[in-house]
Parts: sequence; structure tokens; C-alpha cells
Amino acid sequence: MTLPVADTWFQTRALDARTILITEPHVHPIFSANIHLVLGRDADLLIDSGMGIAPLRPVVDAARPDREKPVICLSTHTHVDHIGSAHEFEQRLVHPLEAEDLAAPEPYSLVSADISKPLVDLFAQAGYPPLWTYLIDAIPLPGYNPADYSLTGAPATGTLDEGDTVDLGDWTAEVLHLPGHSPGQIGLWHAASGTLFGADAIYDGPLIFDGPGMSIPDYIATLTRLRALPVTQVHGGHDPAFGPERLHQIVDHYLDLWGAA
Repeated sequence: MTLPVADTWFQTRALDARTILITEPHVHPIFSANIHLVLGRDADLLIDSGMGIAPLRPVVDAARPDREKPVICLSTHTHVDHIGSAHEFEQRLVHPLEAEDLAAPEPYSLVSADISKPLVDLFAQAGYPPLWTYLIDAIPLPGYNPADYSLTGAPATGTLDEGDTVDLGDWTAEVLHLPGHSPGQIGLWHAASGTLFGADAIYDGPLIFDGPGMSIPDYIATLTRLRALPVTQVHGGHDPAFGPERLHQIVDHYLDLWGAA
């Protein structure tokens, strides 16, 4: 199967005066994670780094008004679609429970036939469309071979846990430990604006909650906690941003599904 060469691999869109959304539109919806760049006075923050199929750093730098400032790469958790380009950044933060996987990630394949049947079944049960032959419908440059895809280890330069803060000088957010989808998943709560960066704890699409390393009891506690936040906007790990009414709908649906409503 011959894949076309994409004109551009990443798309960028300003969400507000300091937040830029970066996406990989040629990646299958299951693996097309949101990458958020938050601009600050003293440093810029990159929340997750996609699949690592094409270099991300040039795209991030092109979106930053001041490239002399440091970039902090925060990996909300270490699933393949969130850590692919972490190694391109000098400062790398992650929860202690996920640091080992960031330093030495499990091999992953862009060839769908290489993905285990239990994982494929999990995606189908969650309601995602069938996998393509590859996890991509284009290649980033001529001669790229999807079969050669590999993840590069990116040892953490620091760790973040519940109650820590990320300070960009004029923007400070609190770290929330949000297990369930992943043991060491973290999100960011910017109380001043009511903005939640919820990663894969909550997004406006089918949540994945019954795979390796996942815990429904932990997920129940996480979603119950998020429902109580005075949220004005949620930026999830996938799919478009949403407000408090949709947050409550999503939480209530899964708590009812799990018999915890």
C-alpha cells in the first residue's frame, strides 16, 4: 500500500491569546492526540508531544514569539500518542509513576496488523472506527517507511505530582494526579481562568478505561473529582475543547455506566 506525502504534518490553531493547539490530522483518530502549547513570560509549556512521526520542535518554535525562552515539555502520561517527540525538548516532566516508561518506552508499531487483538478489540468496544492498514493515512516526507517507526527514550529531567505547580512567570497551574486511564496520568488546573487541561482523563470522545494499567475505581474517583471543579473550559487529550455542561454530561455518563452514579 502506497501512502501519499502530506503537504504538512501538523496543524496549529490559536485557542486564545496564549494557548495554541497542535494536531496531527493524518494520524488515526484513536492516536491523534492534542498537543497544547501555552505561552508564558519566562518559559513556554508544551503539554504532550504527539506520535513522534515527524519532528515537532520546529513547529513549536515557529509558534513561539520568543524562541530564546525555554520550553518545558510536560508528558501527561506515557501512552504512545503523547510522548513521541518528548526527546526533542531539553526539559521533560512527567509523574514519577511514568518516568521509567518515558525513559525507555515500549516498542510500538504504525502497522495495524502488529497491534494486539485485545487492544484492537478495546478500541472497537469503546466506539472508535476500525483501524486503517497503518495508523496514518499519509507519510510526512518522501521515502518514509511506516514499518521503521520507533519511539526514542526521553529520560525525565524532573517529575510532577499532585499539588505541584507549573509556573511560567505570568501563568501558574496546579498539577492534578488523575489516575484511571493511566496510573501516573496528570492534568493541569489553571484556577484563575477555570481552565482544565484534562489529558486522557476526560475528553469529548469515547474514553478508554479497560486496558493494561487502567483502573475503573481510580477513574471513578478522578471523574468525580473533576466534576466538582469550577470549570469554564476543558482542553482534553483528544477532540475539541468543551465547557462545564458537557463535562458534567461526560462524567455522569461514565459514572452511570460503571454503576457509580
